[in-house]
Amino acid sequence: MEPFDTHTGIVAPMDRVDIDTDQIIPKQFLKRIERTGFGQFLFFDHRFQDDGTPNPDFVLNRPKYEGASILVAGRNFGTGSSREHAPWALLDYGFKCIIAPSFADIFYNNCFQNGVLPVVLPQETIDRIMAAAEDTSGYTLTVDLEAQRVWDSNEEVVTGFDIDPFRRESLLKGLDDIGLTLQVEHKIEAFESSHSWRNTE
Repeated sequence: MEPFDTHTGIVAPMDRVDIDTDQIIPKQFLKRIERTGFGQFLFFDHRFQDDGTPNPDFVLNRPKYEGASILVAGRNFGTGSSREHAPWALLDYGFKCIIAPSFADIFYNNCFQNGVLPVVLPQETIDRIMAAAEDTSGYTLTVDLEAQRVWDSNEEVVTGFDIDPFRRESLLKGLDDIGLTLQVEHKIEAFESSHSWRNTE
């Protein structure tokens, strides 16, 4: 997992609430066993029409949001089933950071395990960011995890955000639960050796 420190990217505004994980990555695409390749199916039912052509009205298909790497959405983002494929699809598509007024708990935790930074900001700040992203082509934000700050190039949006210190430190170092465990691998091996020796007595 890649560390997350500071990221500057184009903002895609998705002014919808209760976006669930089945919207993020529909269930028919969950057959892959790799973590990669899910980006092409992100928001599939919104991005494509029934005949398979891109839906021109969907935000991610609009030219001014091409290459967006920061998604700003409504409250309760990531609700629904606990599928870890949702952050996989977002990351594979190119999103490094998701900003919303609130997140579903399991989705929020899964983001940290997969290198995606979820940032909670007040609704009024979300509204300002969405309006700016709609009005300004190529509107960008900078998200600084180390300083826990978010700002835009005009400094019309400058705000801090709260984050659990343990999650912050883990993401700064690019460590998921497996990576954290491997940091004490020598202790685990020592314990196993000691435990094995006792069992032979």
